[in-house]
Amino acid sequence: MKKKFMVINGPNLNLLGSREPEIYGAENLKDIEFYTSEKLSEFSLGKVEVDWFQSNIEGEIVEKIQQLIGSDYQSLIINPAAYSHTSIAILDALKMLNIPVVEVHLSNTHLREEYRQQKLTAKSSTIIMEGLGKRAYLFGILSQLIK
Repeated sequence: MKKKFMVINGPNLNLLGSREPEIYGAENLKDIEFYTSEKLSEFSLGKVEVDWFQSNIEGEIVEKIQQLIGSDYQSLIINPAAYSHTSIAILDALKMLNIPVVEVHLSNTHLREEYRQQKLTAKSSTIIMEGLGKRAYLFGILSQLIK
């Protein structure tokens, strides 16, 4: 049986690699997607399908989350980015899911500005992984495969 995961990325993550590389690293989102795919295949954990989505628009993220309701996805891996701290709409959409939600952040937000340390979306997350750089996505998926 194929295990399906949705990865949703929020605003400004389309600029990874050029946006504050000292915080977020030098790799872009496609590099992270490739890294995650390669590592998953190395682990040979069976058939794993990972679909990636990125938007700078809050409503598009909400709609993508809503599409997961009743779907055959096993889990959602989400990096809401700045919306983590501000979006009640994304929080409410996440609360409607009946699958695990793994929230990821490339940087350790607890070492950054105070406003980044509060995450509204975390209130509906099963697991939060941060400060792991690109590995946060891989570990988020692995956390749902290896039980």
